[in-house]
Amino acid sequence: MESRIEKMGRRAVIIDRDGTINEEVGYVNHLDRFFLLPRVGAAIRLLNQHGLKTVVVTNQAGVARGYFPESLIHLVHRKMENLLAKEGASLDGIYYCPHHPDAGAPPYRQRCRCRKPETGLIEEASRALNFDCAKSYVVGDRGNDLELARRIGAKGILVLTGYGKGEWEYCQDQWKVKPDRVAQDLYEAVQWILEQKEMK
Repeated sequence: MESRIEKMGRRAVIIDRDGTINEEVGYVNHLDRFFLLPRVGAAIRLLNQHGLKTVVVTNQAGVARGYFPESLIHLVHRKMENLLAKEGASLDGIYYCPHHPDAGAPPYRQRCRCRKPETGLIEEASRALNFDCAKSYVVGDRGNDLELARRIGAKGILVLTGYGKGEWEYCQDQWKVKPDRVAQDLYEAVQWILEQKEMK
């Protein structure tokens, strides 16, 4: 019989980066501009403790726009992992898209399958980490995170950090997809996820 940890391991929480994990500053074009939001470490630690795969998926079109080199993304993600580690939290995977369909020059200027809400990065992550998208959750502060959730058959949670509050108040009428839950921040989103009956 499958253990509870094995069962939970088939699920993932797919988390947007800017505005959900760290402060939204426009573009993180320097390490000094990256700051974790409050309670993020505690939220991810909870996911770790309950055996859910924890995956960051982020669009980083600042590379295509020429605002910073792709190498900075790796430095920022190393800083993010180090800050989380200090709070006893860890990520199972980090995936990013450096492209933009209309800005910059090749190879970064392209219509790709990895820019959210396209599903290329999620497909890559699910193969590498062996989770079921339909049993998973997407958490983010933008409407395209909810669209991504719809496309992969996951539940979508909007957080009111980052652009979330403005998106919820002023843009929700334009969305084709409504959130399964609206949460104040990532920690509240994680609490709701863990309360769902399939998690019991």
